[in-house]
Amino acid sequence: MRTATALALLAGSAFFAPVAAQEPTGAHEAIAEFEATLSYQQGIITLGNGLAILNVPESFRFLGPDDAQRVLVDAWGNPPGEKPLGMLTPANVSPLADDGWAVVITYEEDGYVADDDAASIDYDALLREMQEDARASNAEREKLGYAPVELIGWAAPPHYDAATHKLYWAKELRFDDEPVHTLNYNIRVLGRRGVLVLNAVGTMDQFATIEEEMKSVLDFVEFN
Repeated sequence: MRTATALALLAGSAFFAPVAAQEPTGAHEAIAEFEATLSYQQGIITLGNGLAILNVPESFRFLGPDDAQRVLVDAWGNPPGEKPLGMLTPANVSPLADDGWAVVITYEEDGYVADDDAASIDYDALLREMQEDARASNAEREKLGYAPVELIGWAAPPHYDAATHKLYWAKELRFDDEPVHTLNYNIRVLGRRGVLVLNAVGTMDQFATIEEEMKSVLDFVEFN
C-alpha cells in the first residue's frame, strides 16, 4: 500500500506525449493556423494564486492555462484533464514542430511533504507501481480513442536535492507502436501544502538538450 508521501509525489505524474513525429499532408498549413491562435508571453508572469513567479527571458515563451491545454489536447493528442498552470516553450521552435518540446507546469495540493519522506522513498517500488498504473489506464485510454502507453522505466534515476527541496526524475515512455520514445523530465518542488511540477515533454533523443535547458528554466522560476 502506498504511503501518503508516495501518493503526493505521484500526483501530477500524468504521462504526456509530444506532437506526433509524422505529419499528414497539409499539416504545415494547419500548424501555422493553430500557432497563430496562441498568445505567447514573456517577462514577469505570476502562476496561479501566487504559487510562483516567472521572469521569462527572450529564449523562452509562456502559454497560459487555456493555450497550454489546447496544445496538450488539440495539438499533441493527449486526453483532456485538469488545466495546467501554463506551459514554457523554447522561443526558437514551435511546440508543434517535430523538434518541439515544452515544459508543462502543474500544481498538486496534497498536504505537507517532508524532506525525510522524499529522501527515503523506494524508487524501484514506486516505478513498479507507476508501470502498473500505466497498464491499468490503457483500457480506458483505448476506449476513448487514445493510444496505449507503456512506461519503459527511468530515463534518469530519481534524486532529491534537500538544499533546494527539489526532486528530479525522468521517465521513458512508449505510446502505441511509435518507434520514437517519449521523455517526461520532471522537476518537483516540494512545499508545505503540495508539489509544484515542471514536466518537460519531448522525445528521448532530446534528453541532453532538455536536461541542460531545465537548468536555465529553474533560474527564472521563483517559487513562493
